[in-house]
Amino acid sequence: MSSDEILVDARGHRCPVPTLRLRRALEAAPAGGRVRLLADDPLARIDVPHFAAQVGAAVLEQADADGALSFLIAKA
Repeated sequence: MSSDEILVDARGHRCPVPTLRLRRALEAAPAGGRVRLLADDPLARIDVPHFAAQVGAAVLEQADADGALSFLIAKA
């Protein structure tokens, strides 16, 4: 994780909480800002890319990290 990323740790929460936290972080981020979301709800694998597409954000990276899903999203 780079120092210019906003980290949102939503592990332990079920959807839609991870997506709601991602929305708040993206709203606070500057244009072009990056948000890394950590989630362990399997539905996040579907919900996060769908949400990003809806708001015009780009999923730059999606990976499994230490038993959690890790998403790197760039704000448009």
